[in-house]
Amino acid sequence: MSAALTLRDVRKNFGPTAIIRGLELEITQGERHAIIGPNGAGKSTMFHLISGRIGVTSGSIELKGQEITGLAPYEINRRGLSRSFQVTNIFPKLSVFENIRCGVLWSLGYKYSFWRFVDRLRDANERAEQVLDLIGLGARRETPAGILTYAEQRALEIGITIAGGADVIMLDEPTAGMSNTETEQAVALIRKVSEGRTLVMVEHDMSVVFGLADRISVLVYGQIIATGTPMEIRANKAVREAYLGEEAH
Repeated sequence: MSAALTLRDVRKNFGPTAIIRGLELEITQGERHAIIGPNGAGKSTMFHLISGRIGVTSGSIELKGQEITGLAPYEINRRGLSRSFQVTNIFPKLSVFENIRCGVLWSLGYKYSFWRFVDRLRDANERAEQVLDLIGLGARRETPAGILTYAEQRALEIGITIAGGADVIMLDEPTAGMSNTETEQAVALIRKVSEGRTLVMVEHDMSVVFGLADRISVLVYGQIIATGTPMEIRANKAVREAYLGEEAH
């Protein structure tokens, strides 16, 4: 299988402080890949670098074999990568359906054509309905997004992330703040929406990570110290000492 994402000697300094220190990582197309590590390891910074939110100090990042280092976030998105954030990022005053449709429009070529009446865009509306059904929010179609439950808002954000047709999706702590029942529902949703796509996920809940990921990379002080299957990561002594501790048993 070819690589969906490749990071080569990626470094990021903020002033004299090195946050990402020679990151090397290859994520295969179609796999579910989790990034774990202690607080302050650089996980969110790594996501920002890949998605173009901040620029690298040095090194290169490739998406499906094409260099994306230095591109703006919207340019990277148009090449097939979409991401969510730790803090839910939706349009609270728009309906659930309208939120999803916003994520659909550009991918269908409508761009910023303000003179069109979006309610008449049959293909956009049909695609939005399909995403709504996929994420299980069809019954909440007309509900303002701002009054959804927290778990529903996270599901909506995942819907927006996939609405544009991206085949590489990045989810930043998708189950943070959820109850056990909500987490189980979120994992089922993530498993469903990542079918046929590459998933890169930062997550602190080890039951989610070991139950969902095909491979796991462990980030400590801005460097990957191990990458492997869940079984390999559980058995890795350096990982247990650096991060997992008793959770690995």
